[in-house]
Amino acid sequence: MTKQHAKQALVIDDEPDILELLTMTLSGMSIDCVTAENLAQAHQALKQHKFDLCFTDMRLPDGNGLELVKTLQRQWPELPVAVITAHGDVDHAVEALKSGAFDFVSKPLKLRMLRDLVEAALKLSPDRPQQRERRSRDKLLGDTDPIRALRGKISKLARSQAPVYITGESGTGKELVARLIHELGARSDGPFVPINCGAIPAELVESEFFGHKKGAFTGAVADKQGLFQAADGGTLFLDEVADLPLMMQVKLLRAIQEKAVRPVGGHEEVNVDVRILSATHKNLAACVQQGSFREDLFYRLNVIELTVPPLRERQADIPLLADHILTTLARKNHLDKPNISQAAMNKLRSYAFPGNVRELENILERALTWAEADSIEVDDLMLPQHQPIVSAEPLATTGARQTVPQDLEACLEDQERQLIMQALEATRWNRTAAAKKLGITFRALRYKLKKLELD
Repeated sequence: MTKQHAKQALVIDDEPDILELLTMTLSGMSIDCVTAENLAQAHQALKQHKFDLCFTDMRLPDGNGLELVKTLQRQWPELPVAVITAHGDVDHAVEALKSGAFDFVSKPLKLRMLRDLVEAALKLSPDRPQQRERRSRDKLLGDTDPIRALRGKISKLARSQAPVYITGESGTGKELVARLIHELGARSDGPFVPINCGAIPAELVESEFFGHKKGAFTGAVADKQGLFQAADGGTLFLDEVADLPLMMQVKLLRAIQEKAVRPVGGHEEVNVDVRILSATHKNLAACVQQGSFREDLFYRLNVIELTVPPLRERQADIPLLADHILTTLARKNHLDKPNISQAAMNKLRSYAFPGNVRELENILERALTWAEADSIEVDDLMLPQHQPIVSAEPLATTGARQTVPQDLEACLEDQERQLIMQALEATRWNRTAAAKKLGITFRALRYKLKKLELD
């Protein structure tokens, strides 16, 4: 049997007490340590040894730990580096994370946080960025430059614990991006807990996030675990974070900084180890200027910003996406997958998709029920009559020439409902005759009646 080599860490700090504490903690986790008191010794050690983990203080006698983080990112990008910061020195910690640090710990060092950090860092697979990009390709489909660049950034961010703020229009797939960051990272064995911050009533937000104790308020008939605790060891995804009430923003900031939460009605804090990913389709910086979002929380969440491109900026991906969506829908509904005629595909590729990939999914699901035979034609797509057309200009600047319904899906459903009702009334509610009049199959009509609640 081949003997497994012990993991090895490089620890850089000019304070003997910190070196001793880190060495003892790591040794207790069966990790060998090489220590350095300055950058010169650190560079010498890096030439002589291969390390699995690195800790560095931010302030060293002969330079700045931040410069070492940047050097390691260039020369050994797969080596997780954690920085040690002074208590409350959030700015330096954020700067280190932006420069590529895996995570940070604040003085005085807490053993539990140290162990959590080390365990997470050592779980990182030695995959190269190209391998991780390939692993994400099956879920984040597309071959255009914007989507390839996005996959590359995701693979890099997966090797960090930095908070990521995901921006993008509704329907672009922000939650999918968050899930990929989680699945490709050190926390993939832990839970991924998504929260739609705008869907929770304001009076229940604190209880949902942090849990509550029995009797804390009317209706609290038993202790309840909060979503932070449910995500312990994993990732918490705060979707539509701009919708959080201001009072809750204060408590969220504290929970992130202290890595602990206090249940409503409780007297003791509960330690939690979660990575925070957040998203919104709103302009969060504008929300800060308007006073509806706290600036300190914004900078804590927005350590690294990741933008998901709209579908109109990657039109060449539409055939690939459409094929995947139809394959999934056909399998789910036990149907043969239809083809898309060239004319219908051209129509899709010229459409601006204000609802992005989610709208494409809805259009194709509707077309699958309307389509005759084994081909989806232009009329089956039922695109809006005054549809926005893709142009070189961003959608927001194309002026009043375009008419985009505020709620596209509701508008289209109303149109379908009216057409179906007219056909049913004209045939005295003979469904077979109505289906023939509408030019669809009886099965398609039955599906639509159920979906539109006309049964």
